[in-house]
Amino acid sequence: MSIESLLQLFKPRDRVFYYHFEASAANVRKMSDQLVAIMATKAGPERTAMLEELQVAENVNDDLTHTIFTDLARNFITPFDREDIHYLATSLDDVADFILASGKNLDLFGIDTPDETCQELARLVSKGAGIVQECVAQLRFMHKANSNFNDFVVRINSMENEADEVYDQAIKRLFASERDPIQLIRMREVYTTLELATDKCEDVSNVIESIMLKYA
Repeated sequence: MSIESLLQLFKPRDRVFYYHFEASAANVRKMSDQLVAIMATKAGPERTAMLEELQVAENVNDDLTHTIFTDLARNFITPFDREDIHYLATSLDDVADFILASGKNLDLFGIDTPDETCQELARLVSKGAGIVQECVAQLRFMHKANSNFNDFVVRINSMENEADEVYDQAIKRLFASERDPIQLIRMREVYTTLELATDKCEDVSNVIESIMLKYA
């Protein structure tokens, strides 16, 4: 075997990970937009169809995560630490999971018409997913000087802080005005899952920030 052929065996296929991560981030963004639409829709056939589409999108993200793990096992050389690849794939999948759970909670808890808090938290999830998509797109340029990433971190932290404030005020109102303890539990769970989805967006940003600090 020639030296050139031997080297070809060890040639890294690292670029494939960037494509996988970008596909996952784009899918998460799509799911977040679907969530916004779901939170603006009353219970009925239309919302049921939307939730089915959301489930399909979440399945797509599961497949992408599995593909990343498979390629991670097959590739000897990776663009950054294997541990970081695993963390990033998992954190993106967590966002997808919580978006799906947020939508499904409406049917699970019998919420006919999502209130303004649900709609606002869904909007913030979508905002966070958009920033995540931008962050992931910067990964393939991490070895170059990149002044934009700090801006991404500030923006997603601001989004998460805003979501915390919306959540805290909603819980305060809920305990002050809701007399039905069952309904209180239902709405608190719906709000909590939506707020956790924004937390998961911030987790993705934290993983990417760690990667950038190591390799930029």
